[in-house]
Amino acid sequence: MFKKISLPTSKKETYELLITSLKELISNDDCIMSILANTTSLIKYFLKGVSWVGFYLYVDNRLKLGPFQGLPACTTIEIGRGVCGSAFEKEQTIIVKDVRKHTNHIACDADTKSEIVVPLKVNNKMYGVLDLDSYQLARFTKTDQYYLEIVCNIVSQILSTLM
Repeated sequence: MFKKISLPTSKKETYELLITSLKELISNDDCIMSILANTTSLIKYFLKGVSWVGFYLYVDNRLKLGPFQGLPACTTIEIGRGVCGSAFEKEQTIIVKDVRKHTNHIACDADTKSEIVVPLKVNNKMYGVLDLDSYQLARFTKTDQYYLEIVCNIVSQILSTLM
């Protein structure tokens, strides 16, 4: 059971608490969708200024919308298209400080101003991406990248035991 807690003021401490909570919450789960859903919920709860967080999963040579928190979103993204499709194709995290200046951005929510997309690999294969949006310009930094990549590694390790 998850109990609401007071969040730290520093980004580093917030992420460390998020990671500790994530490990405890998903370590004994045996359902992929529950793991992904609870991961998005924790991220949305812990991170201030995040308007949307979710997974896009690789299905039939496309990215399909998976568990998420926030407003309804695009359901299918072609590989190489948008920030999610590009991060998947390049197998690297992409930070977009201002989506209006990013030529390959797909606008699911017209109020989104910044975005970060982190690849999710399971058993050394691309499985999908973790996508976070914000209504703030330049909301995401290298610190977010560092910790969100750790989050994806934790999720990957758990999912690899189920596949």
